[in-house]
Amino acid sequence: MISANFLLLGVFAVLLILGTPIAVALGLAGAAAVAVGLDLNTVAMVGANTYASVAKYPLIAIPLFVLTGMVFERSGVAARLVIFAQSIVGPRRGGLAIVATLVCMIMGGMSGSGPADAAAVATIMIPSMMKAGYPRAFSASVIAASASTAILIPPSIALIVYSILVPGVDLRALFAAGLIPGVLAGLAVILPTVFLSRKHDFGAAEDMTRPEFWPSFRGAIPGLMAPVIILGGLRSGLFTPTEAASVAVAYGFFVGVLIYRNMSWNDVWSVLAESAETSAVIMIIISLAGLFAWAGSTLGAFDYAAQSILAFSDNGLVVLILVMCVLLVAGMILDGVSIYLITLPLLVPIALAFNWNLTWFGVLMAMNVAIGQFTPPVAVNLMVTARIARVPIEATVPWVLWLMLTMGIAMLLVILFPEIALWLPRVLGYRV
Repeated sequence: MISANFLLLGVFAVLLILGTPIAVALGLAGAAAVAVGLDLNTVAMVGANTYASVAKYPLIAIPLFVLTGMVFERSGVAARLVIFAQSIVGPRRGGLAIVATLVCMIMGGMSGSGPADAAAVATIMIPSMMKAGYPRAFSASVIAASASTAILIPPSIALIVYSILVPGVDLRALFAAGLIPGVLAGLAVILPTVFLSRKHDFGAAEDMTRPEFWPSFRGAIPGLMAPVIILGGLRSGLFTPTEAASVAVAYGFFVGVLIYRNMSWNDVWSVLAESAETSAVIMIIISLAGLFAWAGSTLGAFDYAAQSILAFSDNGLVVLILVMCVLLVAGMILDGVSIYLITLPLLVPIALAFNWNLTWFGVLMAMNVAIGQFTPPVAVNLMVTARIARVPIEATVPWVLWLMLTMGIAMLLVILFPEIALWLPRVLGYRV
């Protein structure tokens, strides 16, 4: 068993180093470990477990929310939200950077995907920020960090995966728990952004004209209503999270085709094709990560690793800090969904051993993964924004370090004061 456990992790690590796609690395590592460590009858279960990993009704919400984000991006919602945010922020040093953060947070309430938000907002904001005198690397860093709030602000794809993998966690409570920490993370981006803009005189050439509030508000109403419809429907019990995703897609097409009228039927077909491709990638990762998790559980690898961590210290805070450090490193290399799928079989027994609240722990994981999404070397959000800004990722490091620090402080506050996450779901009457 020990050799099979080492094979599971060793094959996975080697394949990642060789640049193998994450899904392939997970699947091959799981299959190799099962072939070595278990009998032939169990090996026959590889296909069944791979299928069972995605044969879950709640997972339908993932491709639907991916489609929702793409529809709102293509329909022009992001551009109108930018104008509305500019009317609120007004002409001030660092104003465009604040606008980018606010728009990322609102867009996060539609798609639940950091890279999707990063792409939508960066395409619109980076040219404007460059014209106003913001460095390309600074703009890319700010938008990448702002888009990471999508993993916290509902509907979050990563939190949907967490609720499926962790028994007894109410997704509605998880969504509510992520809202205030998501806003806190947004403030953690805004504060250093304003400080750095003033210190380095960024945005000195910003257009001093301020859009009129009411016309810009009327133009943004269809986009602003999307999070209201999703969260309001969930709160009222009108529909489940999966049904909410279906409603969001229908509403997105209604806005793009009939209200804004800037989506043709060719655009509709293109959006459906692109979202299907993105969703297929996510679901393949989930299916093969499920095989990896099943192999690790069956072979006892996760139990062995959990016992090793628990033996390190009997102090819950020390273990929590160790877990957070591991997740931060993982966030620098892997995407959020993969991190949840790989680590939760290991981390849930640890959380139960120390009696941590699983809703609070899910939010902490999301905050940690959010930091990893804009932290080099891989940093999925930063890869998107740096490509759009046409700068190397290493050029963003001086700015990213500031944002890592403030986001880390925000996460520390949630660690020390769990009610930051748990207060809202309790007020709303959800079980936490």
